[in-house]
Amino acid sequence: MRQFLRKLEHVLELGGIKKDITLLVISGIALIISLFDLLHLPFHAAWVAIILCGIPILLEAIIGLVTAFDIKADVLVSLALIASICIGEDFAAGEVAFIMQLGALLEDLTVAKARAGIEKLVHLTPQTARVVTRGAEKTIPAEQVQINDLLRVLPGETVPVDGIITSGQTSINQAVMTGESLPVDKTVGDEVSSGTVNQFGVFEMKATKVGEDSSIQRMIKLVQSADANKAKIVGLADRWATWIVVIALTAAALTWLITGEIIRAVTILVVFCPCALVLATPTAIMAAIGNATKHGFLVREGDALERLAKVSKITFDKTGTLTYGTPKVTAVETVSSYTKDDIFALTAAAEQFSEHPLGKAIVKCYGSKPLTAENFKMIPGEGVTASVEGKQIKAGNLKLIYRNDSLQLPHSFAAATGKYLNEGSTVIYVAVDDTLAGYIVLSDTVRKESRQMIEALGEIGVQPVLLTGDNQNAAAAIAKQLRIEKVHANCLPEDKLKWIASYQEKKEAVCMIGDGVNDALALKTADVGIAMGGVGSDIAVDAADIALVDDEVKELPHLLALSKRMMTTIKLNLTFSMALNFLAIALAITGILNPVFGALVHNAGSVVVIINSALLLKWRKM
Repeated sequence: MRQFLRKLEHVLELGGIKKDITLLVISGIALIISLFDLLHLPFHAAWVAIILCGIPILLEAIIGLVTAFDIKADVLVSLALIASICIGEDFAAGEVAFIMQLGALLEDLTVAKARAGIEKLVHLTPQTARVVTRGAEKTIPAEQVQINDLLRVLPGETVPVDGIITSGQTSINQAVMTGESLPVDKTVGDEVSSGTVNQFGVFEMKATKVGEDSSIQRMIKLVQSADANKAKIVGLADRWATWIVVIALTAAALTWLITGEIIRAVTILVVFCPCALVLATPTAIMAAIGNATKHGFLVREGDALERLAKVSKITFDKTGTLTYGTPKVTAVETVSSYTKDDIFALTAAAEQFSEHPLGKAIVKCYGSKPLTAENFKMIPGEGVTASVEGKQIKAGNLKLIYRNDSLQLPHSFAAATGKYLNEGSTVIYVAVDDTLAGYIVLSDTVRKESRQMIEALGEIGVQPVLLTGDNQNAAAAIAKQLRIEKVHANCLPEDKLKWIASYQEKKEAVCMIGDGVNDALALKTADVGIAMGGVGSDIAVDAADIALVDDEVKELPHLLALSKRMMTTIKLNLTFSMALNFLAIALAITGILNPVFGALVHNAGSVVVIINSALLLKWRKM
């Protein structure tokens, strides 16, 4: 019997929201016909609502009782339905069934299924590797690479396993692991991680961690196994259902015994149906989600706002979240007879053919059409050289500048550039005809709205924390600008997980905001994850509960304040619903209310709850 009922329950779940909406519309029309006697039918029109809305409630109640002795609100509703039908109050039975199914539909629409989407990480896993044996190169599946194998990685290819560079030099895009906005120069002896991308030079490496031990595979396993313990909303009517059923049955039985009027007992069952109570939570959440959508937030999890209201710490990734995530020229300095404009123009000309993100950033920030350049040459891991207006230009790091053994940097120059380096900026040194001429500073710039947003979070009692894969200097510089006191730099994905877990162990609810693949684990593990939907990766968005569609972080304080307001609305709804229920019971016991008027009182209560929730649609923190 139980097996049959479970199969029946599964069939009921397959109906879908479109079917539920259709049945509700038909039932609503039938109730209107019944109430105003619009059509003369061979049967009472309310029976349409009783069959379409009431039978599923009866089946759910029976299945829950038989399979798990689970007493929910639908048990009390079923009792009211049956009692109303037995005494001929068909409209009351249909109306109660309709309201309960409407509440169930709103919950289905509100509590969305989780969309993990983390399987997309698998596509980041390298499929092949170039193994070098006795000078010959052979391509094999990446999973067949063994420790100590010698591998060759070409420009544009993904590093297949973790290892150490044995020859060559290059620049590696490590965004997938660290979220850093700028590529990192690598040479012999440096470590490289699987999943990162080789941007320029050819290099050879010795495999040190392969298969499931590699960095990208470890991150995939961590994300897949992350248990955020995000409990779904359980309707308060269901939480209290056992007590509600006991109280309702006791009150109805005593009233029948004392007065001898069964209609009063039935009225008690009807008015005790938790219609407004069922609507209290989902209507408020739907209205709050509508408000959030107007402010650029796509709420992917129905209970995300409920969890967000409890947040006391909000952890930020730096690059692409608090900053724009792209390098920009923030300073041009000269140490020669050339002007700053000359340095900028000559460097932009030399970099115009470069594929390096820093070179592209210089050309883009220059704005005007660069001067003509000849004999362009890119030196991986160092910089570029070119001839511009008869002058030999070198633009790159100190390795490139020091190629001229006779060149000496003055002490004052090192101190001046050191100031920028300590702030986490990148310095491009420029030499003209083997003479140091100046330098260009590039930085990831802070979003103009970030400072005000951080201050607003403090005003509502939420503490900001910076979790970033960038180095300590870059992290500290950004934190200082934004007045963020807690900073954790050099964070790999598992490090972000550890910091979030450490806060959760202290019973602090944590919200994580990020944009990169490296943030997916933290977004999934935090109590609430918010992804930057515009600049963020698909994997980060899929791992999050909420997506910030237009990347306007200035709206974050509104979202947190909205979540708290939503919880206040829910509590008001619940208080009103319970007070109305007990008042209606008192009136039913004294005989003032009959089943039909009792059902109408519930209608009025449900309308009040819906109107109060609807006020959230246009709510704005002053």
